Amino acid sequence: MTPHELVAILDKHDRWVKKKMNGARAVLTMINLEGASLAKVNLESAKLSGTNLRMADLSGANLSHADLFAAFLTKADLSGANLYRADLRGAHLRGAKLKGAIMRESDFRGGALLSGARGGVSFVRSDLSGSDLDDAFMTDANLTGADLTDCSMAGADCRGALLAGASLARAMMKNVNLSNADLRGTNFSGANLSGASLRGANLTGAVLSGTVLRNADLHGANTENTDMGGADTTGANMVRAAKNFPPHIQDQLSRHFEWIHTNGTVGSRADLGGADLSHIDLSGVNLSGANLKAANLTGARLRDVLMIMCDVSNATLRDADFTNAVLDGSNLRGSDGEGARFDGAGLAWVDVKGLDGRPTGRLWPASLASCRLVNASMVRTNLRGVNLSGSDLSGANLSGAILSDANIRGAIFTDANLSGASLPSVDNSYD
Repeated sequence: MTPHELVAILDKHDRWVKKKMNGARAVLTMINLEGASLAKVNLESAKLSGTNLRMADLSGANLSHADLFAAFLTKADLSGANLYRADLRGAHLRGAKLKGAIMRESDFRGGALLSGARGGVSFVRSDLSGSDLDDAFMTDANLTGADLTDCSMAGADCRGALLAGASLARAMMKNVNLSNADLRGTNFSGANLSGASLRGANLTGAVLSGTVLRNADLHGANTENTDMGGADTTGANMVRAAKNFPPHIQDQLSRHFEWIHTNGTVGSRADLGGADLSHIDLSGVNLSGANLKAANLTGARLRDVLMIMCDVSNATLRDADFTNAVLDGSNLRGSDGEGARFDGAGLAWVDVKGLDGRPTGRLWPASLASCRLVNASMVRTNLRGVNLSGSDLSGANLSGAILSDANIRGAIFTDANLSGASLPSVDNSYD
């Protein structure tokens, strides 16, 4: 196709879009337009399926509603282009520039293209590997199964996007917005998602091994069966609602709540020994009497929770938040609470009552014996009578804490902040 013929087609197309006389829709299917200069051209609803647009300049072009099915856009410049609701199924966009492009509700799924003299059908996966999608607008775009390996999506708006089964391995995705996106089975291995928002996203079965999630927000995200081995979650908000956990965990919690609210008439005590409850949000919930022995509560949000007389021994409590929680009489012996927050919490003893409901005069202390509480925050925590024997509180902040009558024999307080803390008598002090 000569340049003059192309200009004539584009002129008629523009007239067609504007509903003027002598207009005609551009049909450039399977045409070779490699390297063409089409910056800011109006190609709205144009037919471009299978068209060769390799290294073409389409920056600022209007390609909304365009048919780009299986088009070749390798290394094309689509910076700032409007691809709203464009059909890009099976398109080749390897190394393309899409910085600031509008791709809301675009369709990037794979597609089947008839090819060859015998009319063979080949299924083509959309290839956006190595492409520049920084600051792109991709809300509700359909990228199911697309190849986005090594792409750059820094600051891109992908809210509600469909990326199930897509590959984003080694992608640079700093500050990307993937809120409420469908990320089931998506491969993020080695990707950088620092500062990203994944609030409410469905990450079921996703692979995030080796992923950088520093300061990312995963509040309410479904991470069931997600592989996060070796992921860097420093500063990340990983809180998950209970409804995003497996059914057996939800059932145990539901039955426990019934047990609590009916004084044991209905339901049953929660048995969550060894359960993976990492990053769960149970703030304000009454878990008193629950079995959480050896449970994984890493990063859990348990602010204002009631956990009186619970068995939390040998549990993983790293970076868990127990601010203002009540854990009186609970057993946390041997648990790993490095970096956990217990500010304003209560871990004191409880009065043991008889079957008639009257006090027996016996006191049941909470136990933190042999716990690892390195760098834990226990500001103004009530630890009266607690068993801290053999625990490691190196670097912990115990300012204003109540430690009267506590057993701290053999406890390690190296570099701990004890300013304003009320300490136990010499008989219970550390060596």
